[in-house]
Amino acid sequence: MYKQEGYDLISAAFEVYNTLGYGFLEEVYQEALEIELQYRCIEFQSQPILHINYKSVTLNKYYRPDLYVSGGIVVELKAIEGLTKVEEAQIFNYLKATDKNVGYLINWGNKNKLEWKRFIVSR
Repeated sequence: MYKQEGYDLISAAFEVYNTLGYGFLEEVYQEALEIELQYRCIEFQSQPILHINYKSVTLNKYYRPDLYVSGGIVVELKAIEGLTKVEEAQIFNYLKATDKNVGYLINWGNKNKLEWKRFIVSR
């Protein structure tokens, strides 16, 4: 399920990390990743609005993940010291609010390495 697309996404994220290194704001990494995705001709949508429905009624509140990639991957980007259960819950909520099954959490804030996790939700 989106294995090659996920590999391509993480490859682009590593290129951003190898080029910029550690210490920038999340917004800087997001813009750089979007440029890298464009260079690689990888389809993406930046900060799409995810509407949430309750009993067939669309709520006023909505989610806004950082990226949709390749038409089926929800991506949340971070620049924090380390990923926690809070960030994992965030990506699961994004997946529950959509019909998407695959999510990636990417963190540039760890000074020693690029962190990433892949999430699959069965429906």
